[in-house]
Amino acid sequence: MSVISNGELFSNELLKEIKERFYHVDTDPNIGERLFFGNAGGSFRLKKAVEQFSKIDAIPDYPGPIHKTASYLQKVLEDGINDVRTIFNAKSGSIFTSLTASQAMFDIVRAIAENINGTNMVTSILEHPSSYDSMEYYAKKLNKELRVAKSNPATGRVDVDEIIKLIDKDTCLLSVMYASNISGAIYDIEKIIKKARKIKPDLYIIVDAVQHVPHVLIDLQKTPVDAISFAPYKFFGCRGLGIAWLSERVAELPHHKLISKEANVWELGSPALSQFAVVTEIVNYVCWIGSKFIDSSDRRELFACGMTKIALQERALMARMLNGTNEITGLRNMKGVKVFFDYEDLTKRDFIIAIGFDNIDYTQAVREYEKRGVIVYDRLISSPYSKRMLESFNLDGAIRVAPLHCNSTADIDKFLKVTIEISQL
Repeated sequence: MSVISNGELFSNELLKEIKERFYHVDTDPNIGERLFFGNAGGSFRLKKAVEQFSKIDAIPDYPGPIHKTASYLQKVLEDGINDVRTIFNAKSGSIFTSLTASQAMFDIVRAIAENINGTNMVTSILEHPSSYDSMEYYAKKLNKELRVAKSNPATGRVDVDEIIKLIDKDTCLLSVMYASNISGAIYDIEKIIKKARKIKPDLYIIVDAVQHVPHVLIDLQKTPVDAISFAPYKFFGCRGLGIAWLSERVAELPHHKLISKEANVWELGSPALSQFAVVTEIVNYVCWIGSKFIDSSDRRELFACGMTKIALQERALMARMLNGTNEITGLRNMKGVKVFFDYEDLTKRDFIIAIGFDNIDYTQAVREYEKRGVIVYDRLISSPYSKRMLESFNLDGAIRVAPLHCNSTADIDKFLKVTIEISQL
């Protein structure tokens, strides 16, 4: 198998260094040794990110040009903003922060829906509630038709043509996610953009990248959307901030702002400097990985290399989890275990695997995993965060397994052994 299709593992030496940069990869502070495979709901925290958060947050000064510490904080802010641009390869536009990425999404949808002409809005059935509900809310409020693309239960994604067939000259907004937080399936955003703008060249397109950004490189020069969001706590950082990049035309739409500020400024009040320091530490970390493979002084180039290597590591771990080895059976061939959305091309999947057991229900399986030192989560049709998506897949639930690039082959093998044990209960 090629490196691209089946991934490529970090060396043992590099992986050891990587693990040491995170908190609680192998142990829980309360219960001791464990595997945490719940990174779709958050992520392992970088030690440096947590340390910088505390350091900056403890300083009483505010950013400005007069005092030395104020100047230092101003640089922290500017570096963080520049590093948001590094993450997305954004050359222009504005940065907008909110307490959560969900709040940011509602504000962005409102600005576009209220100010751009059109009789309909398009989204997909698999969107996170922050995206789907904001589209539904403003479609109803503004008397616009909400058009919803259906999912493909076999692949766990929404096919490009299912979205494109809903778009016409009267569509004012298209909102789609980069990857599903239930199935891990990656949308073909580049193709969606090209086809959608062939129908309507000035169509506004926004993307929820909260799930996807920690796993695969994003490049706005290849995927020129109008807004894209992420949350640092799902990208090795800390809770408490949602971040969005806005295109120039979105940034200048009417929005809540202080009268004295320029038309493209969306920030209200003092910025969360500690969170911008966290973003810089996230980018520092990914660039550090990149520096292990290429010699460059260009920050985006190092970041791109680091994210590419992260994606390959996760793909190799995912292939091992699905296919197993000569010594241990993978999920695909494990008796009594069902792998949902088992799409063969691993380049089209983030490292999320949804499974079920023949012998026990999802919640009981999660408890059995915990008894054996493995943390996974169930996604149930009874949950408002999962119901719409699961119904579209004709499922009543799934166990979501979400490791991260700092996990090892030994971690994967331990998980497989525990899964075999649970399947035989």
